Amino acid sequence: MFRSRERLQAIQNALVTRRDMAPDPVRTFLLPDRKRVDINQLQPYCPSGVDFSVPEFQILVDGVHVCTYRSLDRTAVLLLSAVGTPHELTATHVPRYPVLEIYISSGGASAQGSRQITIQDMWAIIYALFIRHHEQDTIPIVLSPEIQNHIVLCSYILCSGLGRTAISSHGSKEDIFLSRAAFWQGAGTHGYHGRGWLCPSSASTQYAAAPFPSVQSFTRTPLVITAHPLRPPKPLPGEVLYRRYCPTVDQVLEFTCFDIGIDDEVSPHLEAFHRWQNDERVSKGWDERGTLEQHRQYVKNVLKDPGVLPIMMSWDGVLMGYAELVYLKENHVATYIPDGAKDWDRGLHVLAGEERFRGWERAQAWLRSVHHYLFLADPRTERVIGEPKAENAAIIQVSLDATMHLATFFDFPYKRSVLTFLPRERFFKMDVL
Repeated sequence: MFRSRERLQAIQNALVTRRDMAPDPVRTFLLPDRKRVDINQLQPYCPSGVDFSVPEFQILVDGVHVCTYRSLDRTAVLLLSAVGTPHELTATHVPRYPVLEIYISSGGASAQGSRQITIQDMWAIIYALFIRHHEQDTIPIVLSPEIQNHIVLCSYILCSGLGRTAISSHGSKEDIFLSRAAFWQGAGTHGYHGRGWLCPSSASTQYAAAPFPSVQSFTRTPLVITAHPLRPPKPLPGEVLYRRYCPTVDQVLEFTCFDIGIDDEVSPHLEAFHRWQNDERVSKGWDERGTLEQHRQYVKNVLKDPGVLPIMMSWDGVLMGYAELVYLKENHVATYIPDGAKDWDRGLHVLAGEERFRGWERAQAWLRSVHHYLFLADPRTERVIGEPKAENAAIIQVSLDATMHLATFFDFPYKRSVLTFLPRERFFKMDVL
């Protein structure tokens, strides 16, 4: 079914940007704390009717002006390996980008009513820049010295890893190169403010701020015998774990820890899970058709397993799907991974339950967000690995489009599967979010 040439072509297609599907530049989006960001282009007054000025853009958070930015009349390039070589001044393969100046316009005031920008608003500004200039792996900026706390902001950007200065002596010392990869890895969030995609809570705040310590544990089941790191405690039932606005569908995606309810209560999560598993389309993939009590027991067993985190996914608060996020080392798929499962490898089993929330754009949004959550949850996770049925061409194509690649085929006792891989570096280097 999947010949070598077709597989290679599919991978190549997945790694090429779908320019024909590129949406118009986003002008409004929501931060993880649900505050609204507006990016407005200012229209200067021109008596002659001809505007020769440089376009200016104003960024507002919940209607409050936080900054204005514009392109300067120069570009900058971040050179790394070429520095100190004869190619330092001729490395044309490294893209040059316009330098953006960030300042507070005379007609606006910051959230504090002064010419300062808070740390969390600086992160929102960087978010807005990567929303507008998402195709750039770096964005060179300068902070106007008229911003009263510009030194503090520079220190925040550099110390958090959100940006870096140029290594080459030929660049401007004032330029800071914002890093798209560092931004989507959560740099500048936990430990600085509470606006990140991982939602802080009583159960997960410490885990999100610092990795859970690596302490040996052990699993012995009929299918698995292995030593592995101790896994962190599970979040509270119903706890929101991750929240991100997805511009492609103009909705907020949330991941919530499965809430099974108390005693014989039928929680909204359990009701949806039961209904979805009895849907013919879902049953073909999961083969878990059954009674409400069977599904209650199924979820209870998952919740008891330290290596599996069951979550419910929703669009703007409306439940749409279910996923099990697993640590692969104590999962029976580990035996089939060619180079073996690493301590912090993660896997996923997913279903999109609601018919109205199906489609390529939504599938890409939630699958890439699941990958994002797994990489954010622990910086030691270097790979996300899937094992869909080999005959499930739809989910395999969705995985390829999300920049996973096909590593191999293998046979469980009950199905033939495809092993899909996503390395951490590829995910954050490419323009996928």
